[in-house]
Amino acid sequence: MRIASFVLAGIALLITALAASATDAPLPMDEAFKPSVERTADGRALVRWQLADGYYLYREYLGAKDDADKSLDLQTMPGTTKDDPNFGSTEIYYKSASATISDPPNSFQVTYQGCQDHGLCYPPTTKSVNMTTLRIGDSQAFAALKTNSASQVSSAFSKIADEPDFTLSDDHAQTMIDRMLADGGLTLLVAGFAGFGLLLAFTPCVFPIYPIVAAMLAREGETLTARRGFVLSSSYVLALAGAFGLLGMAAAWSGQNLQIALQSTYAVGAIATLFVILALSNFGLFHLQLPASITARMAPTRKRGGSVPGAMILGFSSALFIGPCVTAPLAGALLYIARTGDVAVGALALFALGMGKGIPLIVMATAGSNFLPKAGAWMENVRHIFGFLFLATALWLASPLFAESLVLLGWALLALAFGVFVFTTATATQRPGLVVLSRTAGLASILWGALLFVGIGLGATDPLNPLAPLRSATGSASVASIEKGMFAKASSTSELIKLIDEAPVQEPTLLYVTADWCVSCRSIERSVLPSPEVARALQGVRLVTLDISQLDAAKQAMMSQLKVIGPPTMLFLESDRKEAASTRLVGEFSADDLAEAALKARTLK
Repeated sequence: MRIASFVLAGIALLITALAASATDAPLPMDEAFKPSVERTADGRALVRWQLADGYYLYREYLGAKDDADKSLDLQTMPGTTKDDPNFGSTEIYYKSASATISDPPNSFQVTYQGCQDHGLCYPPTTKSVNMTTLRIGDSQAFAALKTNSASQVSSAFSKIADEPDFTLSDDHAQTMIDRMLADGGLTLLVAGFAGFGLLLAFTPCVFPIYPIVAAMLAREGETLTARRGFVLSSSYVLALAGAFGLLGMAAAWSGQNLQIALQSTYAVGAIATLFVILALSNFGLFHLQLPASITARMAPTRKRGGSVPGAMILGFSSALFIGPCVTAPLAGALLYIARTGDVAVGALALFALGMGKGIPLIVMATAGSNFLPKAGAWMENVRHIFGFLFLATALWLASPLFAESLVLLGWALLALAFGVFVFTTATATQRPGLVVLSRTAGLASILWGALLFVGIGLGATDPLNPLAPLRSATGSASVASIEKGMFAKASSTSELIKLIDEAPVQEPTLLYVTADWCVSCRSIERSVLPSPEVARALQGVRLVTLDISQLDAAKQAMMSQLKVIGPPTMLFLESDRKEAASTRLVGEFSADDLAEAALKARTLK
């Protein structure tokens, strides 16, 4: 009972911490930091920033350049020293800030960066300053005014102001959290994300935590009871969920869309490599062991319950394995946090998600030793099977990083190796039924591997359907599949407007926000866009892409105007620049989702 009380108290403390850490939703950048410019009596340019309460600017990141990209001498006053978690010890300004430039050119650019106290940090922003009109605005607008005479400036600004803006759908920024809060408040939010976690507990990327828990329970030996299994697994799951909650806090405090980091090439590659290392360890090439101090805590000492801290350490670290893999609810929660900065709600949703994933683990552990393998030769075979599963998980994770043919080759080799292993480990000493089952599974895996090798020669891309090219070649003619190369490129708002205006009046425009480092984007381009139903649904739709692999000021402004948090995002715009309602897709989605959104956009035109 004491350990169970400890677990419940830990949950209560974490929820209390989440509620206590809530911050106000961040303001738009131009409201948090309001710049203005004036010319002093001695001819200098004086740039001022009026800062909202709770916001600050960094002195170190104030800078100015002329139109030839040459740095200007910017004089600033000393600020307040702050031990900043992002930049270390630095000087900042509260309430207001100012900078002067001696002998300024007629037009120049000024750059600044600031943060919200205990909230998000905004990316560096560059504004153009025109000393003829003493106006500050977006770089693109002022670049068009550099060559205009003073008499033309007013009409140029009027033209920009009169240009129709995008009209976004009311549900453009809705995520799972938004919809659940609107429908049922926090109760539905917690229950819904716990349910999502329960469903995700049976996906391939979450599976590796099962052998981790099984190995932890096996250390208990014959003394393992249902109560002991419940306590250890509950401690593990509590720490796992707590790690997800902390992930939400980090997203809100940094102001960064951590989904971008989780699905980056480096993050996915690192996690896949970790699974390969675990697999090789299971095959006996080497042994992984925790430090002695941790191992001692994990030892099954019934008197002091020392296994509970070890279980919590394992649970916390296991969040690193499965964090990058769960892209639907996790992406929705992180997008909500990045947009609102709401620590309490976002972190609570992720905490519930982690608890949902742990429900099957608790059920498995509470069942006790009756369902766990005993020590001996059979346990050694189970360990090797877990090694193959670790390799499969690594290959599944890393598949967006490689060409389809290499991925198919990896699955073919893995299937052949697993089939040979299972077939050869079936011995006459086993029960006849197990021998037949093992050898059947081995032959099936070998046959699948052989079909994958055939699929490689045919140019197949789906490991679950290696003979698909044969059906396509003999079947009736179908609509050409959509490829990324078919998308026109837009790097700024003006380019997007031009592409929309060039399209026929009845033709909606699909804007696809993507990036080279976006692993989910590669999955979409590989499995969603080529779908025949997507190709049919996108007939008569103008295809445009915004690639933010290299994010500059123009692309950032475009994302801000369209309220796009990050890739992958798809939105449909009509010829009048109005977004079709309930058609925006964020995060990973299926071919059915895209086809449905496309048909809805065409119907609403």
